[in-house]
Amino acid sequence: MTTSNTGTGAVDPEVRAELERLRDSIDNIDAAVVHMLAERFKATQQVGRLKALHQLPPADPAREARQIERLRSLAENAKLDPAFAEKFLNFIIAEVIRHHERIAEDTHNGHPAHDAGTGD
Repeated sequence: MTTSNTGTGAVDPEVRAELERLRDSIDNIDAAVVHMLAERFKATQQVGRLKALHQLPPADPAREARQIERLRSLAENAKLDPAFAEKFLNFIIAEVIRHHERIAEDTHNGHPAHDAGTGD
């Protein structure tokens, strides 16, 4: 939940109420983003397991390039900075590869794959 950094003396009550309304909306969006990322990682965890079972490499540079291109286009259409969207996806991709490497290592060492989230 958002807490207000705004002092109580100088801010008009209507402005304060509008700030709270907007911040509540931001909090709801943040919660939705977290839940969507969790679902994404659940799905891509399965990708990591499948790759490990079939000894496929954790990284797929061609797919990653297509994803980046697609996300940049989506960002432009949504009036979001495409460079920011690309940085965000690159962060996710790096985490995905790290998780896929761990799943592959565990699978090849005879351990069950982790339930840690992965993203592809």
